Amino acid sequence: MQIVHTIADLRAALAGRGRPAFVPTMGNLHEGHLSLVQQARQHGDVVVASIFVNRLQFLPHEDFYSYPRTFDADCAKLEAQGCDIVFAPKEKDLYPEPQTFKIQPDAQLADILEGHFRPGFFTGVCTVVMKLFQVVFATTGGGVAVFGKKDYQQLMVIRRMVQQFALPIEVIGCPTTRAGSGLALSSRNGYLSDEQRVQAMALSQALKALADAARQGGDLAELEARAMADLRAKGWEPDYLTVRQRSNLLTPADATTGDLVALGAARLGSTRLIDNLEF
Repeated sequence: MQIVHTIADLRAALAGRGRPAFVPTMGNLHEGHLSLVQQARQHGDVVVASIFVNRLQFLPHEDFYSYPRTFDADCAKLEAQGCDIVFAPKEKDLYPEPQTFKIQPDAQLADILEGHFRPGFFTGVCTVVMKLFQVVFATTGGGVAVFGKKDYQQLMVIRRMVQQFALPIEVIGCPTTRAGSGLALSSRNGYLSDEQRVQAMALSQALKALADAARQGGDLAELEARAMADLRAKGWEPDYLTVRQRSNLLTPADATTGDLVALGAARLGSTRLIDNLEF
């Protein structure tokens, strides 16, 4: 496995290697990330994973400086999964000058849910992903990019960006990897205490209960408010628990039919967790 740090070295490493399958990460890898690498191996000639903690997608009060950085362990895990190239740029490599040109995603999709509670988040995500796509695919004629469905809205935003810019990239979304308790694996789970890890399964349980209730009918806003209140009673601080259409994340006119997704974000102690359930 090659480890490269500059754009020039990455492009040199990719020369003549065929179609890349790319897995962008911020490191601190867990089994969910590794499942994306396994999926990537089935769709490309050379598997590339990036490790870069992107300052642009962190709000001023968020955990950019304390975000876990476990580079050596991450590389060992990637090598064990058959990753071919790790691209690990420093900020000066990816952003040699202030990134004043940025990707502004569609507000209808990006300013709701996560974008409402984390304003500017998807601008930061789209900007770094577009730049990484240019770095990985510009000299290869396109390829595959693999993302997890746990970040459901992010996956939709990136798919829309790829479509509207006519990028020669196939975006593959992979199912959320979960612990035995049902807790969605996340790098931020490392912030949880042992007791909180037990409590954390309540988020996925709340989403399942909300989805079941929505299918039975009734006023959706009332069902969502009740789900929020129930989670709050268990010591959480929920931002949202909601049912949306999978196609556009808008509120459905009728939640008893159709392809829907229940999405939630809530804080347990100082740790903010997100999850979703398609139904």
